[in-house]
Amino acid sequence: MSKRISIGSWAYTIGPYASHPVPFGEVCDQLKALGFDGVELGAFPPHPNPGNPNGPDSEWPGAMPEKAQRSDLKAELAAKGLALSGIAANLWGEKLINTDDQTKYISEFKRNAEFAHDLGIGGVRVDSVQPPTILRDVDYDVALKRVVSTWKTCAEIAADYGLYVTWEFEPGFAFNKPSDIARVHDGVNKANFGLMYDTCHGQMVGVNGTRQEGTKEVFPNQVEFLRFLTGRINHIHLIDSDNTCHKDAEGNDETSAHPPFGQGAIDFDEVLPALLKASAATHDWWTIDLCFWPDAWKATESCKKAVDKLNARYGG
Repeated sequence: MSKRISIGSWAYTIGPYASHPVPFGEVCDQLKALGFDGVELGAFPPHPNPGNPNGPDSEWPGAMPEKAQRSDLKAELAAKGLALSGIAANLWGEKLINTDDQTKYISEFKRNAEFAHDLGIGGVRVDSVQPPTILRDVDYDVALKRVVSTWKTCAEIAADYGLYVTWEFEPGFAFNKPSDIARVHDGVNKANFGLMYDTCHGQMVGVNGTRQEGTKEVFPNQVEFLRFLTGRINHIHLIDSDNTCHKDAEGNDETSAHPPFGQGAIDFDEVLPALLKASAATHDWWTIDLCFWPDAWKATESCKKAVDKLNARYGG
């Protein structure tokens, strides 16, 4: 059977869309019209989210603190013939590496896990929150211990809800070297904890070594990088890479650029078979990620057509 195709809703709420986000209902209607099977939820305002982590929900756009609200959303999506392929938890306001007290992070993760469970979502996405430069200020072993210990607890919480946790490694966050990635995954050592493989991050981290502190660790191509990660991957994001980064407000490299298919350098006829062979995902979702792309709304249709072609070749 072919894969189910979704797209990350954050593409229409952050970066270039922060001042004029596309309403979640409009996103879902357009995705349905384009033949998508679902949407991957960026669970932060203004799209549906578990509520304000720091206070009352009354003025928090998209807040759904009540189970009835979540049941209604789940039913509305089902009526449209859409499902939720995953959730990007709103954890960027929390501290992970630069504190020895991760209580707040863990508490917020639990709220997002409960939210995901109520919506019928199978897995929760996390990242290491702080940039790679944080390791100039925090001892590597201390930072590693904090991340591993916290995510081990999060994986246990997720397991209680029947969920998996997927770590999206990328240039813009700490532990972005291949050896770091394996070390963190081995350290957490939970069956429901794995890696999200985003093809543009795979290019930038595994092949280019972008924003790696100190000596770069790279592979000659993504195929070799994927061989290294075999059995660790539990979630897949597909998008092209032009070997550049999205820039922050000061013009510095932040994280991987996410150009639409055909506007980058990835040979998906080489990468996708290797990714499928390396993956240990137990679900059938492929998610398109247009994060920070300035014309994501316009590019959605062309990306869906490109992935449909890949699905016809490799999704069965």
